[in-house]
Amino acid sequence: MATVICCHFSLAQSVNKIVKIDEVSRIEKTLSADDMQGRRPGTPGGDKAAEFIAEEFRKAGLQSQEGTYLQEFPVVTAKQTSASGAINGQELDSKNFIILTQQSQLNVDQNSGYKIAKIAATDSFRSAVLTLFNSTSNTIVLLDSSFASSFGRLQRFKQAPSFGNNRNLIFVLTNQDPKTFSFSATHEIGSQKFKNVVGIIPGKSKKDEYVIFSGHYDHLGIGKAGESSDSIYNGANDDASGTTAVIMLAKYFAKKANNERTLVFVAFTAEESGGFGSQYFSRQYDPSKVMGMFNIEMIGTESKWGTNSVYMTGFEKTDMGKIMEKNLDGSPFKIYPDPYPAQQLFYRSDNATLARQGVPAHSISTSKMDAEPHYHKVSDEFATLDMKNMTEIIKAIALSATSIIEGKDTPTRVDATQLR
Repeated sequence: MATVICCHFSLAQSVNKIVKIDEVSRIEKTLSADDMQGRRPGTPGGDKAAEFIAEEFRKAGLQSQEGTYLQEFPVVTAKQTSASGAINGQELDSKNFIILTQQSQLNVDQNSGYKIAKIAATDSFRSAVLTLFNSTSNTIVLLDSSFASSFGRLQRFKQAPSFGNNRNLIFVLTNQDPKTFSFSATHEIGSQKFKNVVGIIPGKSKKDEYVIFSGHYDHLGIGKAGESSDSIYNGANDDASGTTAVIMLAKYFAKKANNERTLVFVAFTAEESGGFGSQYFSRQYDPSKVMGMFNIEMIGTESKWGTNSVYMTGFEKTDMGKIMEKNLDGSPFKIYPDPYPAQQLFYRSDNATLARQGVPAHSISTSKMDAEPHYHKVSDEFATLDMKNMTEIIKAIALSATSIIEGKDTPTRVDATQLR
């Protein structure tokens, strides 16, 4: 035990010299400032954030891919100009159906060969929707009326990546069993580029094995001003905090330069609008060569256990959490299993895409999802964060990854057949 404590003390001294609160605060303040305009994908604020992260990667000495840190991918924008729908001969209120298509003119009825899928009241709304979104079949999706409060969120899928998947999805809020149906819609179709930001530290002896550190830099953008006249969703905790951690970890590991496995640092876009950035990113790697993914999601506030603690989503699905705990032996820091299983957090962040491919991919968070007062509100600003604790969390993540990046430990794989 004395040797373990000695080694931990030496590593802790090293990380303390590199991961400092002033630098963490500088990056966090910049990403969550008003001039980033809420970092919505495809907006000037989103592009400004991507350029800032890319410059931080450059200054850290990370390698780029094909001469750029910006991993661009195409998205299709569909502006609906008209739509109508009916089930069993009864005309539907336009608020109760949403048509997702890349066709300028769409006409569908029960003879069009569309599949019928149902999302029951007991299903996870987000995971069921994402599964259907990633399908290749033209589908009529019937959602139980209990999802009425969530139904409008599907509008964000009007802006979605063009991954060569031209299927059409029609979501209908109904409890009817459709014997007949008809839908028609006209859209103005456009396109634009979204941007992940990716930097790499090549490994020494195991260059073809990858460890990923990630967070999403996008947020909700600018909304309507409320009583406070504030309209900018700064997303300081969600997820400028995770992106700040990724940048600081890149700086730390670049200076250490002792990774046997290749380290990939990525700031994802479009997490809030459906995980599109991570979906595109995952297509660039052979999942069998990705040894682990540390996805960092909202670490700017204390966890339910207080300081020096985080939880890991899907803790029970691999032994990655236990490896991390071993690497933190001798420190006061604790990693807990996700205390909010009903929230299905394992499926609600960018780790899910790679986990479904078997990668030991988990999100690390402190967010009190049953009582986080600023979640998805304009009040999620820098002043609400505990920067001292956040800095200590970043240090702990760096230390917890030690044996994995050194190639000494390899986490077990996720059994993708058991995932929703």
